Amino acid sequence: MHWPDYRAHQAFIAPARNRAEVWRLLVGLFLAALAMIAFNQLFFDVMYRLAGDQRGALYDQIISGTTPLAMYIQLFTFGFLILSVAITLRFLHHRPIRSLLGPLRPCLSQFAAVAVMLLAVGFAIFLLPPWDMGAEYLPNIALGVWVMLLPLSLLAVLVQVSAEELLFRGYVQQQLAARFRSPFVWMVLPSVLFSLGHYLPDTAGENALIIAVWAGLFGILMADLTARSGTLGPAIAVHFINNISAILIVSLPDNLSGLALYLTPFSLEDTAQLRAWLPVDFGLMVVFWLAARLAIRR
Repeated sequence: MHWPDYRAHQAFIAPARNRAEVWRLLVGLFLAALAMIAFNQLFFDVMYRLAGDQRGALYDQIISGTTPLAMYIQLFTFGFLILSVAITLRFLHHRPIRSLLGPLRPCLSQFAAVAVMLLAVGFAIFLLPPWDMGAEYLPNIALGVWVMLLPLSLLAVLVQVSAEELLFRGYVQQQLAARFRSPFVWMVLPSVLFSLGHYLPDTAGENALIIAVWAGLFGILMADLTARSGTLGPAIAVHFINNISAILIVSLPDNLSGLALYLTPFSLEDTAQLRAWLPVDFGLMVVFWLAARLAIRR
């Protein structure tokens, strides 16, 4: 079978070759999960103690993400995932976490190129009809407050998407690709794990499986970008711009809405309406992937 030009991927996975045993990856994922649980447990124990009588209300807000504080807590605690992966890499693979990024200078330049390209594409899409989702968007945060919060909000989203990319397209993809040549292994398996992490039936209800499949396909496209570019820069950029749109600009009213400027006219409970827009969202994902490929084309 003829595969795309993945020559840059060989340099990307080189740091993983010395310790590419499958057992190391399995143990590493287990250790990273334990470390993240421990860090989160410690953090939330301290936070809830400080909250005192407001502990119950704060817990409900964090679970639903309906306030700026709750969203910042949700997003910035992904930093514990980065720390957990860094500890696992150093302890089990004897390499630094920066080795998951690929060469740093190309990583940064590719991130910038893809981000600029996607912002241009996003602006063009914004100008095209339709200009709503079957009904008008609902205002959520006053524009002045939203702008004031924007720098910190962007940083929070960057932490969240970087953590996920470092784990799935960085650690898992590198380790599998260093052990197995077939892209069916190192593209699909990390994407399946990514998909399982987005399977939330308690939150998404009847749409949970479709959303999980969407996440899995997104993961495969990000794995392709990583293999083509040889760095995590493009994947982080696509994930970043995608989550800016979904978290900071227009969000669902009952889930992760605390930092959004607008809310959709339907919620997760509106199964039919949400499902009708998922193909559109998938189409935009493919457009962003193709635009990113164009941005990194040499």
